[in-house]
Amino acid sequence: MKRREFIQKTATIAAGTFTFPYLLPSGRLFAKTGTPLADHVVYVLFAGGVRQQESILQRYLDDSQKATFNGNIMYNMLEGTPPAGKIVYGTNLAGQPDGIQPIPKILGNTLERQGTLFPEVRAVNGGHYGGLTSLLTGQRAATQGLKVRPQYPTIFEYIRRHRGFKATDVWFIGNGIGNSTPLLNSSNHSAYGLDYGANFFAPGITFGSTGRDVLSNAKVYHPQEELEPMYRMKEFLDNVFRVKNGEIPNIKNTEEEKNNLKEFVRSIFQRQKTGQIASPPVNDNGDLNTVAYAAEVLKWFKPKVLVVNMSSVDGCHSNFTGYLRSLHRADHATGFLWNYIQTQIPEMSGKTIMIATPECGRNLNPNPIKDQNDWLSFDHSGDLNTQRIFTAMVGPNIPVNLKVGSDTDTVGLATDNVLTIGEIFGIKDDILNYGFVDANSRSLFDRM
Repeated sequence: MKRREFIQKTATIAAGTFTFPYLLPSGRLFAKTGTPLADHVVYVLFAGGVRQQESILQRYLDDSQKATFNGNIMYNMLEGTPPAGKIVYGTNLAGQPDGIQPIPKILGNTLERQGTLFPEVRAVNGGHYGGLTSLLTGQRAATQGLKVRPQYPTIFEYIRRHRGFKATDVWFIGNGIGNSTPLLNSSNHSAYGLDYGANFFAPGITFGSTGRDVLSNAKVYHPQEELEPMYRMKEFLDNVFRVKNGEIPNIKNTEEEKNNLKEFVRSIFQRQKTGQIASPPVNDNGDLNTVAYAAEVLKWFKPKVLVVNMSSVDGCHSNFTGYLRSLHRADHATGFLWNYIQTQIPEMSGKTIMIATPECGRNLNPNPIKDQNDWLSFDHSGDLNTQRIFTAMVGPNIPVNLKVGSDTDTVGLATDNVLTIGEIFGIKDDILNYGFVDANSRSLFDRM
């Protein structure tokens, strides 16, 4: 589909998306921008290393374990019939017979049918951190080191600088604080940096037992009378935010935003006690919990951009059965999040575009490690299969039931998503003019 045909055939722009003037940090009164295609973007880093064979190609066990069972275990996102037998990917659900049962589908129509699918996209980095960095910066991150911030600006910084959004409009929900995840909320680039960064939560830490113990009362401690809890607070924040030289990352929340953040944290801990946290119907691993709190952030703040990271499928290094279960749950989490936006957040319903992309694929051939089913496991050491990923898009102004490319026709790069989000907000030209994205990247709207 050509660009002009896309514009003619898609729905009209949702009401209320016209551009307001902002006094930008650069000093310019009006952003150089076209009309936004949506008010909000939710960007799912469908991460951990997803093999194309078990996702897009729906081969289940046939390709990997030489067992004649094919089928689609991602039936919230993708069209296709589930496997007819050898069900290991589901869960034990209350009220059902003993044994593994597939998780019931959430969405009436798949994301593929509701939107556009690029089934064969190229990853540009075979490692987790480099791959995630490429999804957030539009750069290949070939020289990106661990435990340092990205060298090039992230989509968070582009959006805040060129659209004038405040800090609580832009969020990164991480799956933990290991490796370099908390450092992905901004780059160390001199033209952008933490002044334009995103607020970051790692729900398993922030809202886990330690966070509950340290933060739940949202109290201001007296420096002479309550040193011990103050030190505990400092240690907690050091671990969560990787504080260095005594400085907490300088995300520019206003005093009003800080008070709002404080009330949000307080409300979360109060609602935890009564079991009122938004949660997927099945929530039995870290990814599902991460997405549950992403939904809470969406409902409270209605951010312009929220990025949420999942990673449980990385267990494929040593347990293929666990990988299938995590892949099935990642689909469940993504379907839940889209449904939650449409049914529980009226301010975002019909005004939000969701994009989902893995950061890398996995090897074509297995390693020698076997799991409880004697199934071989798979690494992501850099063969061509590791470069095979997909991108799904859904929301206003996204063509419905459109597939661009095929397993024999590669269309798109992982680095395209930054320009795509830029185009959604009308700042693609601003991003291109700075010249930091990979030269081969294009907005996915330009590839349709």
